[in-house]
Order: sequence, then C-alpha cells, then structure tokens
Amino acid sequence: MAAENVPAPHGPTYAPARAARELALRRGEFDLAVRLGHIRTVPDEGGGGRRVSSAEIDRLRARTGFPEALRGRVETVGTREAAELLEISPGRFTRLARLGVVVPVTFYLNRYRAVVWHYLAEELRQFAATDDNKPLLTGRTPTGLREQLAEGLDLRARNWRGRQLGFLLREADGRPWARAAALASLLDPAHVAEIVPDPDERARLSRSLPRTMPHGAPGSATAQVAERITTAVEPDEIGWLRADLAQTVAEARARQPLPRPEPEATVPVKAPSPLAVPRTGAPHRQEQPRHPRGLLGRLRRAGRRTAPHRETEHV
Repeated sequence: MAAENVPAPHGPTYAPARAARELALRRGEFDLAVRLGHIRTVPDEGGGGRRVSSAEIDRLRARTGFPEALRGRVETVGTREAAELLEISPGRFTRLARLGVVVPVTFYLNRYRAVVWHYLAEELRQFAATDDNKPLLTGRTPTGLREQLAEGLDLRARNWRGRQLGFLLREADGRPWARAAALASLLDPAHVAEIVPDPDERARLSRSLPRTMPHGAPGSATAQVAERITTAVEPDEIGWLRADLAQTVAEARARQPLPRPEPEATVPVKAPSPLAVPRTGAPHRQEQPRHPRGLLGRLRRAGRRTAPHRETEHV
C-alpha cells in the first residue's frame, strides 16, 4: 500500500522521531510503516519533510491491539526466521527468494560485508496461507527453475529495487522533479548525465533525491557492495529506467520549468569624439609668440638679427 498523504491539519504535528515514540515504534519500524501506508503523513509547512498530525496518532492509538498490532504489520525477519514461518529449510527459502517468489523489503550489510535480506513477516504468513503456493513449499523444485538457479539467477536485489522505486514514487506525491529523482536514484550517474545533460536540471534532481541510510564510508568496500544493490545492472532494467526518466523529466520541464536568470541588459558605450581625444604619438608643438604686424614688427625682427655686440668702454 502507498503511504497516504493528507492535507495539512489545523492541530499540532510531530516530527518523525517524536511520532515514533508516541506510537511505541522504533525509528526503522516507523519509517517502514509510513512507506507501507500504515501511518499517514502531512507536509511540513516549514519545508522540513513529512510530519504526523496529532489526530493521526490518536487514530492509531485508538485501534484494537495497539501497539502490538501496528508493530506486527511492520515486523521483518531474516532468512532463518522466514524459513521457520514457512516451515521449510533456509536453503529452500533462499532459492524461493532468488527466484523472486518472495520479495525482500529491507537489507543491511553485516561486519563481513555480507548482504542480510529482511522480509515482511505479514507477507510470508499470507504466502503460506495461499493454496496455490503449496507446491513451492513441498516436493522438488521444478526443472526449469532449478536450471535458472544453476545459471546464477538471483532476483533479490532487482526485486528490492523495484519495491524501493514504488515507495519513492508514492512519496513523491505527484511532484514531477521528485518522481524523476526517484528514477534517477536507481541509475548510474553516467546514465543520468546522458538523459539530463543540463547541469541545472541535474542539480535539481540531486536536491530531490531521497535520503537513504548510508552503508559505510563513501568509497569503502561496504559502500561499493551497497551500490551494487541499489543501482540497476541488468540491461533491460537500465533500459526502461532510462526511458521512464526521459519521459518524467520532459513532463517536469513542462509542468515546473526551472527559473533561468535573465540576461543582463548591455548599455552601449558611446565612442568619444575624435576632436576631444588628443592624437597619441604626435609631438607637441609649442606655440610661438606672435609679433605685431606692420612696419614696427619688421623693424623689431630685423633689429634682433643685425644688432652688433657692443663692448663696454673703459675710461
């Protein structure tokens, strides 16, 4: 089931940590209950993620069998406990999980970097109670399925990614860029760059990427193992994820185009008048004093050219 989102209430709301305490759930159980749709959330008016209204908490606490009933709906078990629920051997259960008959809901890496898958106990009980599944729990595995297992078939990681994508798309709640980010989260960044070459749009996708629990330090061997689980590897899976991402990004561009900065208006610079700018490189000619015109001027000029040098007489 999808996590049901309701309009923001008028009463008080609680952050996830506080809501988990009010519902007597561990934080991991609370997050899983939200994703499975057992706990309805409302948007945070401050933009801080999803919250739980006090009315929703009152509704859940008023149910019969609280809190055991709610906790039972999000109970997860590992391979050994799952085999006990189905009354089969752990080896047979592992084969069923590799074939995709049962789908994991969570995983973690132990100290040996081995993947530990967990399954919903409620789903396993429903699986065991279905008559059509009885042949899978008893007798020999059909020949065709045995051949696939011998060839190395293991659908656990791929089925987990499919289930994870369903969670993320429902949490996107119709927001186009969040839906695109959900698809991009399962693809290698190189594939995303090919589908979304615009760096601003890729940054928008990065801001919308869902928060996931880190598995080891970035670049560590543990993180690399987790990346192989959370990233699509099969060609057909990569193909349809790429196609869906391209279509979803196109819809996001049409519905919520990214704001682009307007180009700055350029003011034309007026060239200075050539009369106002002195010519560079030309020698500066000093203005010569002008003499009076006419006879007086000629006599003065002639006197400077011909006047002899007079020596001083000594008496």
